[in-house]
Amino acid sequence: MSVEWSVLLVIIGCALVTMLPRVIPFLVVRNIALPTAVMRWLSYIPVCILTALIVESALDKQGSALHVDWHAVIVLVPTLLIALKTKSLSITVIAGVVLMAGVRYWL
Repeated sequence: MSVEWSVLLVIIGCALVTMLPRVIPFLVVRNIALPTAVMRWLSYIPVCILTALIVESALDKQGSALHVDWHAVIVLVPTLLIALKTKSLSITVIAGVVLMAGVRYWL
């Protein structure tokens, strides 16, 4: 298999453009002590992102109507309970994936 140089350069460029905005903030902030208010505000970002992902996957807009994906809602409840009980992101994600696979297989 051969790859043209232009395709390889585009792939490398895309990787850099994707990676740099994620790495540069860590490099800039790692030696700076951020104020308590900023750290408190930053602590809400993971919860907001996770909520946005969950709501986006549970709701589906078809035309002008909003529909609920009941498979996602069925999985959401036990996954949320697992998250609250274990407080572990890894266990929660694995449980959610396994539960969704089970729901899609049996329903």
